[in-house]
Amino acid sequence: MAIFSYRATTLDGTIMEGVVEAADEKAVVERLKNSGIIPLKVAAPKESIKRRLTFRSSKGDLLIFTTELSALLSAGLPLDRSLNILSELSESKEMKNIVQSILKSIREGSSFSDALAGHPRVFPRLYINMIRAGEAGGVLDVVLDKLSEFLESAKELKEHVFSAMIYPAILTVAGGISITVLITYVLPKFSTIFAELGGSLPLSTQIILTFSNGMRSYWWVALLSIIICWISLKNYIKSDTGRYKWDVFKLKVMGEIIRKLETARFCRTLGTLLKSGVPLIQALSNAKEVISNHVIASAIDDVLKGAKEGKGIAVPLSASNVFPPLALSMIKVGEETGQLDSMLMKVASTYEKSLKVAIKRFVSLFEPAVILGMGLIIGFIVISMLMAIFSVTELPF
Repeated sequence: MAIFSYRATTLDGTIMEGVVEAADEKAVVERLKNSGIIPLKVAAPKESIKRRLTFRSSKGDLLIFTTELSALLSAGLPLDRSLNILSELSESKEMKNIVQSILKSIREGSSFSDALAGHPRVFPRLYINMIRAGEAGGVLDVVLDKLSEFLESAKELKEHVFSAMIYPAILTVAGGISITVLITYVLPKFSTIFAELGGSLPLSTQIILTFSNGMRSYWWVALLSIIICWISLKNYIKSDTGRYKWDVFKLKVMGEIIRKLETARFCRTLGTLLKSGVPLIQALSNAKEVISNHVIASAIDDVLKGAKEGKGIAVPLSASNVFPPLALSMIKVGEETGQLDSMLMKVASTYEKSLKVAIKRFVSLFEPAVILGMGLIIGFIVISMLMAIFSVTELPF
């Protein structure tokens, strides 16, 4: 048994918070429902405290908004009353204002999806289209539940990738700082000593000392060059041609990871849309927007064209040759059995797990590569200095 904290509301809109002992979160939810209140959030106390201390982005607010609205609608509360409760619950001032604006639009006669469309920075087109499909089919609570699962999966995947890259990034920065200190602070002191002692220096030492002196005297040129190159590259990547070539390069360097990432994104998005009742053509068009790699996204255009011609998606996807063979086989089976939406979700789950393994493998190779690279550079500097010392003092190395 574990202790969970919860936030809930009564049918008249009164907010309640407390703790309860139960086996898991599902048991907490059932106990709260049986007592006549509507659970909005259930978490272990440590997780709840951690969430409040962390920075809350608009995407995090969107997930909380979706989860809580789904819980309220599933409990039978009308939409306007649910939104009114959420506006009072929201800890984010920005989100509170947005919810109040949406509520005002609905009371003035707008549909929920149209009210959401007035805030494109918070609610993406994919989100709005799913809500519109839920409204048309009268299953808004079900669609919100699926959206909550979708946002949670996307958040979990993003956090896994981010956390996996933290240590290699710190390692690279620390190594870069160490080399910079050696070149700009330590080596100049040796340069003064060698100048006073006289004598010829080994070629490697001369190269390093020349580079060190150049960095000290013209560091601003190097910094300015880096800034100019960075701005130029950034502007080039913003263009259609530059972005496409950059994505081609990324596919060559990290093809396995990128393909698995885009496959998981595309399949989960398309599967969620189809399960929510969005038509295939519209679902494909929306799912394309979540693909960040332009090479893969451009291939989806051919898939969309094939779907409009009645070819389905399995054949055009196979012809595009951008998704892994296993994913294509599973999609083909799903299409043939009439369970395309369920199979797409299975493909997404499969490749999300596979992606985590691929990232772990990449990090396990990247970390020693960084350490080895930094070690070789520092070792070369140290050996060059030792060779110079032995050369000046006429000692055998």
